[in-house]
This record gives sequence, C-alpha cells and structure tokens, in this order.
Amino acid sequence: MTTTIERENKYTSGLYVKRPIAIVRGQGALVWDENGREYIDCVAGQGSANLGHCHPAVVRAITEQAQTLISCTEMFYFSKRAELEQRLVEAAGEGFNRVFLCNSGTEAVEGSLKLARYATGRTEFVAAKRGFHGRTMGALSATWNKKYRDPFLPLVPGFTHVTYNNLEELDAAVTEKTAGIILEVVQAEGGVHPGTEEFLRGAQEICRRKGALLIFDEVQTGFCRTGKMFACQHYGVTPDFLALAKSIGGGIPMGAIVIGDRIRALQPAIHANTFGGNPVTCTAAVAAMDVYEEERIAEKAADSAAYLTAKLRAISSPLIREVRGLGLLIGIEIKQKATPYIAALAERGVLVLPAGLNVIRLLPPLIITQTQIDKVAEQIAAVLEKPLAEEERKLK
Repeated sequence: MTTTIERENKYTSGLYVKRPIAIVRGQGALVWDENGREYIDCVAGQGSANLGHCHPAVVRAITEQAQTLISCTEMFYFSKRAELEQRLVEAAGEGFNRVFLCNSGTEAVEGSLKLARYATGRTEFVAAKRGFHGRTMGALSATWNKKYRDPFLPLVPGFTHVTYNNLEELDAAVTEKTAGIILEVVQAEGGVHPGTEEFLRGAQEICRRKGALLIFDEVQTGFCRTGKMFACQHYGVTPDFLALAKSIGGGIPMGAIVIGDRIRALQPAIHANTFGGNPVTCTAAVAAMDVYEEERIAEKAADSAAYLTAKLRAISSPLIREVRGLGLLIGIEIKQKATPYIAALAERGVLVLPAGLNVIRLLPPLIITQTQIDKVAEQIAAVLEKPLAEEERKLK
C-alpha cells in the first residue's frame, strides 16, 4: 500500500521542503500523525491556527454555513460578510472605516500596494531589509531575502529596502515618488525582530509629512498573537492599510485589508476578488472574532507569552544567543543552524519553525495550556543542552 508520504512525494509540485510527518488530526494545540503519534504544534499552520485546531465554535459555524450557502460573490450582499467587515473595522479601532476581503496574506499585501498607488498617484515603495511579505510578484518585490527574489528578477520596479528600526535611513528613502512604506510590526520570517516604538511611530510621521501611505503587514502578528488584537496597538500607531490573513478565519484560508479613513474614495472595479468574502470563510471569521473577544484570547496570549518567555530565558545553554519576540511570536537565536535542532524537537514531539538560518521560531496556538508550555520548554532545554555533534547535524 502506498503511504501518504510516498504518494505526495510522487505527485506534489516539489516546491515545498517537507518534513517526514503525515498529519491526520488536530485538536487544540495538539496534532497526531498517521502512526498515532502526538505532537505539541508550535507551527500552528504557520500562525493560522491561533485558536488551535478544530475549535468547536468555528467548526459549528462552518458546518451550518456549508449546509446553507457556500458561494456568493461580492456582486451580491451577504449578512455575515457585512458583520465581519464591521467587526474588523471596530477591532482595528479609530482611523479605519472600510475592508477589502481576499484569500491570503500575499493577496492582502498585493492589494494594499495596488490601492496605495491608486490613492497617491505615486509608484514607489520603501520596505525593510529582512522583511517578508509574500511570494507573488508585488509582494516579492517588497520582500528582502535574495533567496526568494533572485530567481524571478526583474521584479516590480520602484522598491527600496532600508535597515529595520533605522528611522534616519527610512526618512531619507521616502521621496515625492513614494506611494507607501510597507513594514511588519514584528519581522517574523526575518528572525523575529520586533519594531521599536520610535521606528514605527516615526514611520507614521514620515508618511504624513511626505504624503506617502503606511502599510502594516500583520499577516502573522494579527488576531491576538502578540497580546493585542493587532500588534500595532502596542505602539499606538494607525497605518493607512492593515494587511491581515492567517488566523482571521479560525484556520480557514482568508485575507483582508482594513483601510484607513485617510484613503480617498475607491472606485468600483479597480480591484476585485472572486472568492473574497466567501460565505463559509466569513462565517468562520465571525465565529473566530466571537472567540477572540468572549474568551479574552489576547489577555491569555499575553500571560502565556510571559510564562513561556521566562522559561526559555531561564534555559542555561551555550547555544542560545537571545530569546526575543512579542507575545506568542517567539524566536530563539542560536549559534548554529537551526534546522537540525528543529528536527530533534520533532523527534521529541514538539513541532516548531525556523526564522532564517539560526532562529527557532515558536508560534503555538494561543489556547496552549501551561502544562503544554512546560513540556515545550523542557524539550527545548533538552535539545539545546549541548551542541549536536557534526555527524548528528548531517543526519538531520
């Protein structure tokens, strides 16, 4: 009998680096493979499972909606779509008034770039070194890493990259041709580097002084991940576009752009999306918003983050350079390549992510229990107790 891994290796595109684990079931912060082995999932769908796997409120909403109406484009009105748009504007807070719904983070970034060009009549953008915004051509142009960019040159022209958290360099890069600045509030893929308050507030001031627009990519930091509904709320900064995705739909693919009230009226047909605002995804997202608010998920995430970060910083290991992050987006920078240690953690029942060559990234579901956090920290301490031998690193 052909195994799942054998079949997928035969027919998949080959575009993904896969781990030799076939996941068949998830519940809360746990997943199980086809052999019945249990893992604590600190990958969490690369941040799309903030509420864990199969949250009952989201499952119930999806089931009921799928039995009622599955397809309804934005050519027509739909009640849950209207409710979700209102909820997102209210959650984002003062300074926002509209929403565009799409299917992914890359689409939210692409749409933000496109609408910024339309709103300003300008064509250039300033992004940050180490930043990651997606893999389609516009989002890729804003992304820094040459590994992602170089095979697809030439990209969309007009993108400049500056050092993250360097306000003077950012100010110098913004000209009368700049449509917008696009930044992550925490650079996740780039090594888990939080923005400073001076830098993020300064970016807003520069945009308003020079007539550019501010785009915050909160695809990974949104929906309580950092201990606030959106990470920019830690800093009191209001961007002109808030690009969202991942956990917006409780695990269902979805993206959104929350649009600031500084943007002039947008004309029909300048942008559109067939599946954006799909009934099932909107209903799932409304259910997820209910959970975030009613179960005080942001507060729980902040408490769990403080607990986990303290445990990680207490680990005595010659390998650890720094533990950093914001909320339950945590990076452990080590003195060797992270990949072998990530594999070793999987063998011990803990799934984690890389963030660059030498950072172990933790993105646990925000509903992770203290007992599960204790186990994660215990296994990380065991794996990082001493450097892996050269032979072990090659095997992994």
